[in-house]
Amino acid sequence: MPAAVPAYLKDFSDAPPGHRFSLYYAGWNDDWSKPKSGVVPMLDALKKLPDHSIKLLTAFCARQNTAAEMLGDQVLVLPCVSTAPFATGLGNEHPLENGFAFLTPYGLPYLAGSGIKGVIRTAAEELAGGDWGEAKGWDEDVIRSLFGPGEEDHTRDAHPQQGALRFWDTLPILHKNEMSVEIMTPHHGEYYQQGKHGPHNSENPNPISFLAVPAKSEFTFYVECNAALLHDDTLRLTWRGLIETAFDHAGKWLGFGAKTAVGYGRMRLDEKAIEVAREKKKLQAHADELASLSPSLRRIEEFKEAFDARAKQLRGGKDNPNTAFHQKAQTLARDAVGWSKEERLAAVDAIEEWLPRVVKIEMKDERKKLKLSALRSA
Repeated sequence: MPAAVPAYLKDFSDAPPGHRFSLYYAGWNDDWSKPKSGVVPMLDALKKLPDHSIKLLTAFCARQNTAAEMLGDQVLVLPCVSTAPFATGLGNEHPLENGFAFLTPYGLPYLAGSGIKGVIRTAAEELAGGDWGEAKGWDEDVIRSLFGPGEEDHTRDAHPQQGALRFWDTLPILHKNEMSVEIMTPHHGEYYQQGKHGPHNSENPNPISFLAVPAKSEFTFYVECNAALLHDDTLRLTWRGLIETAFDHAGKWLGFGAKTAVGYGRMRLDEKAIEVAREKKKLQAHADELASLSPSLRRIEEFKEAFDARAKQLRGGKDNPNTAFHQKAQTLARDAVGWSKEERLAAVDAIEEWLPRVVKIEMKDERKKLKLSALRSA
């Protein structure tokens, strides 16, 4: 079947799905009429991502993640995995009657930040309403502060207010790097659309094919908060947890995108990925803290970490005297002689706290041997 493009454009096999579905749609009869069959094979041919689109998608997601890391605590990152197919933009004009939302100019499926915001606001309102049990911290004031006034708020024009949250667009990492082809089968079309007669069982169903993002695809949501717009100090500390509960509720019960009433767009928070991200952030914060210290104070922190790890490894046991960790303490005490007062005191405190936890020694005798009192008073 031909595409409505200039004659010199012949091979679209390496184009992204969005371009093949819209710009280079090759689903016409020779007389440019719409075929009555053969739609599914045509969609099957365009659903796979070519290699350059996979690289582009990876790079796009990496840029988003880097931007989020640069903004630090201003951005909440929530990795999710879809538990059902996801569809969006079905109302867009297309010869197949059902379009799809592709991000221009990449030709890749995406979910607009405005759509994410709407779903999460609805989830927050449902939780605040109490119909789902515990409100989990949500109420009307919190919703207004984070999202701004709703469309039904009669005070929104007289007292406009900008919500503190911004939701970024998200591009899913497709399961097996390809989209899926779904089919809806409306019944009683002559009754609903044409009103010819009442619905009856002898009517022929009308299968309609459309594109979707398959289940098990990965979505990473980014929520940015402008804390300057929050006048509640408590909310500045709790907004991240509130948004997590709203995402959890939305993914389980509301769904994202289109056809959510029949189960599309369901997702779950990827708890493992979230924990890995938290640990990575914690390690980075610790590394930044060490980098801000003087070389001597950094060495003391590393000394304490090493002794802490050794104590956990020993599980209540202790090393014999004059072994490696005893020598570490001796070296630290000797080197601390020429340090500043703050650094000397920190070194003495670290030795007195950690040495007896790891090495079989009498701390009273060890203070004399290492001359810790002299370090304190020097």
